[in-house]
Amino acid sequence: MGNINIRDFKNEDYSQIIDLWEKTDLSNPQRGDNLEIINKTISIGGKFLVLELTDTNQIIGTSWITNDGRRLYLHHFGIHPDFQGMKYSIPLLQASLEYAKEKKLQIKLEVHKNNLKALNLYKKHSFKYLGDYEVYIIRDVEKIDV
Repeated sequence: MGNINIRDFKNEDYSQIIDLWEKTDLSNPQRGDNLEIINKTISIGGKFLVLELTDTNQIIGTSWITNDGRRLYLHHFGIHPDFQGMKYSIPLLQASLEYAKEKKLQIKLEVHKNNLKALNLYKKHSFKYLGDYEVYIIRDVEKIDV
């Protein structure tokens, strides 16, 4: 493993992050994960960590943590495909969990049931399966029928 740095997100990181998210299938325009939303979630108690190689300043990992005041949610936790399997996820996850411990809040995440590498990583770091919950979302709020 090369020399790495885990640090807070800066606005100038955004283009590298979008590229990383596209390569890791974390990007989806319907999610609305733009620079404005990232900064908004940080301003209300969230945190956005980036993992970069110190010799090139290439961002190879992200961990976006949002805060709803009751618990933290881990989003867009991913490592660039060229660097997967090299244990870079471990220090990034540890830094994310340190933030949860510092805030004294539970931390929750969603992971696809077929993403076995991620499932194993999260289980090794004390995440517990919540059961047979189904997850639903309304992405287009204009279509809400009340």
